[in-house]
Amino acid sequence: MQRIFDSRQLLAFITLARLGSFTQTAKELALTQSAISHAIKTLEEDVGCRLVERNSRKAVLTQAGEVFLAHAERSLGSMNAAREELDAMSIWGQGRLRIGASSTSCQYILPTVLREFRQCFPKCAISIESGDQPRQLELLLNNQIDIALMLEPLRYRELDFIPLFEDELRLVVPPAHPWAKTGRASTETASSETFLTYHKNSATSRMIGEHLRLERIQPGATIELSSMEAIKELVRVGVGVGVLAPWVCKAELAQGILVSLPIGRHALKRSWGIAHVKGRSPRLGEEVFIGLCKTVTEAMG
Repeated sequence: MQRIFDSRQLLAFITLARLGSFTQTAKELALTQSAISHAIKTLEEDVGCRLVERNSRKAVLTQAGEVFLAHAERSLGSMNAAREELDAMSIWGQGRLRIGASSTSCQYILPTVLREFRQCFPKCAISIESGDQPRQLELLLNNQIDIALMLEPLRYRELDFIPLFEDELRLVVPPAHPWAKTGRASTETASSETFLTYHKNSATSRMIGEHLRLERIQPGATIELSSMEAIKELVRVGVGVGVLAPWVCKAELAQGILVSLPIGRHALKRSWGIAHVKGRSPRLGEEVFIGLCKTVTEAMG
């Protein structure tokens, strides 16, 4: 069976080797001389040989003691380094934060949040994993990320979800489009339109498909893209009708380049928030990140 040495015994041995005196060692470590003697005796019993020669004048290391000293110093030094690193993780501005986020939130939400976060935690190591909801769920459950900025997942009891904001998916068309003039989408003419949507592997794509069926809106064709910017550009040049949240195209709507319309009679709502593994309390850096996300996304609903 492998022996595990007591760090207090190692410290006593290393200090004794440096000072050469049981009395001085006890004084430096604020212990009794008998406590130091007992620690060295126990250590010698553990290693199975004598480490220190005791005489009336000075404690001197044996040959075995000199060999063991080099290993003891490395071992205690490694433990001290680990303790310092762990202590540093609890200091304001230190540690790490592993974030998962969709490509949309990476582009429209995270830049402002991270700019503010870096001012609070300048030495925090940050990593970001971009991907849609299935990928984020996989990373969370495999402990490869700490938190994920994502749409609310369904049927995941292993996760806690902290709501941030609710948005609405709407149709987006150029101002010259017939639907822009009437202010609503026509189910009769939808079959002649091409709908531009986020790619089919996403939770958003599934929500859109279910909602269109509910509203009995049957597009003539669909084009799936992985870029919101690409969807906006294709809508702008008349390729099709986009399905987007207004906060993604806020500037274009304000300039009148695009017009936003409801998708049928019922609003298509989504809930955004921060997900993390259930039962694990967010650390300080995570709490600050969540708070910044709340502040930045207040006006997005």
